[in-house]
Amino acid sequence: MMFKLSNATRTAVSAIALSFAASAMPVVAQAQEAAAPSEPRWFKTCAKQEESDVCVVQNQLVAANGQLITAVGLITVEGKVNRKLLQVTVPSARLIPPGVMMQIDGAKGTKLDYAVCLPDRCTAEIPLTDAIIDSLKKGGEVVFTSINFRRAPNPIKIPLSGFTGAFDGEAMSQSQAEERQRLLQEAMQKKQEERNKAITDAQNAAKQGN
Repeated sequence: MMFKLSNATRTAVSAIALSFAASAMPVVAQAQEAAAPSEPRWFKTCAKQEESDVCVVQNQLVAANGQLITAVGLITVEGKVNRKLLQVTVPSARLIPPGVMMQIDGAKGTKLDYAVCLPDRCTAEIPLTDAIIDSLKKGGEVVFTSINFRRAPNPIKIPLSGFTGAFDGEAMSQSQAEERQRLLQEAMQKKQEERNKAITDAQNAAKQGN
């Protein structure tokens, strides 16, 4: 059954999915999977949407070149509308029927069906239950596995250290969230520049050797 979203929930969902638009993610998924990822961090943001309070605990795993690898968001909507949703966003070029499999510390997997696929990403989701939250709080790592267009599993591990603090703690302010995003972009840009320099140095060394 498709999980029906209110306008407030859709706003929160869009905030997660579209937060990667600036990364200019290509459709070539295998390039994204091969890139070195940044170190993931859990954080929470909250906002007032219409007559509901929307909080999102999320983790954004991106490659050194700024491309999306995996994003996970636990969305809680309280007020006129009350909804809880777990959403995972992966690169495009996925096989649809397998969905995304979630495993916490190697336990039995939970399947998330895709809700929407866009040219640059696919998003899977399930209702967020207290049992899932409790498992994430107690767990050491969570693995999200999607199947790419080559029919190869693409498991992505995300540490759960810091999850409980983010979930139960205070939300970031808007300015803190913006500063975090700025620092993340700067770090990714620096890594990309270092990679480009290493490639250029290697090419120059090869030419000199010839």
